[in-house]
Amino acid sequence: MTPDPEPVKSVDAAIEKPFRRLSIVVPMWNEEAYVHRAVRAVREACERLIGGGELGDYELVIVDDASTDATGRLADELAAADPRVVVVHHPVNRKLGGSIKSGLAAASGDVVLYTDADLPFDMVELDRACRIMRIYAADIVSAYRHDRSGEGPRRAVYSWVYNWLIQLAFDTRIRDVNFACKLIRRPVLEQVHLVSEGSFIDAELIVRAQRLGFHVVQIGVDYFPRSRGTSTLSSISVIRTIVRELVSLRRELRALTPPAQ
Repeated sequence: MTPDPEPVKSVDAAIEKPFRRLSIVVPMWNEEAYVHRAVRAVREACERLIGGGELGDYELVIVDDASTDATGRLADELAAADPRVVVVHHPVNRKLGGSIKSGLAAASGDVVLYTDADLPFDMVELDRACRIMRIYAADIVSAYRHDRSGEGPRRAVYSWVYNWLIQLAFDTRIRDVNFACKLIRRPVLEQVHLVSEGSFIDAELIVRAQRLGFHVVQIGVDYFPRSRGTSTLSSISVIRTIVRELVSLRRELRALTPPAQ
């Protein structure tokens, strides 16, 4: 006697419901100039979503990647005053990939947004990302920048070459794969196991998810370059780490296939 099959859940019914809880993961390394502004922007965006019936609750997960400035202290003060703020401290610097993995592991939401402390896009776009995820039953909503001229010609060229390499190496059509605006459903995080410690982690997330059969939808957003501090994403050491992780993981990622149903 064979067991009864599990009931098929209605996709339409699922996407009509508001999200139970949204976790916003923000890695920070020496971001004391951005901590309060980022928290304020997250609160405003999430309260707007709750007021509109799109969201039940939210949390902000700040990952302090062994900052040497006041980032960790400021984050702890915010967490002490607001139970929706969660802080993860790294005793040693683990770079972007390690910070994202720590933040995703600490996140409790059924949907998770990963972004940067310098607010590279207007958080009002979160409303659109949530709506598109719900209406189009997307597993990941991945944003790309409409205009990248504000970051300077060198970084624009680096990014174009990198995106071209990712598309060529993994046969994916994702634009602007490293842009820090990705809204992710919980089942993706439960099945996609990330290993990158560097900035290749964005591409690894997208490629693994697509190879496992998850649905990725892309949206364009206006881009606001960093106005304080210095970005390290175009440094030689970061580029070297990206290339090394790309090469080491290429065969594994290309061999991934969706699990048998």
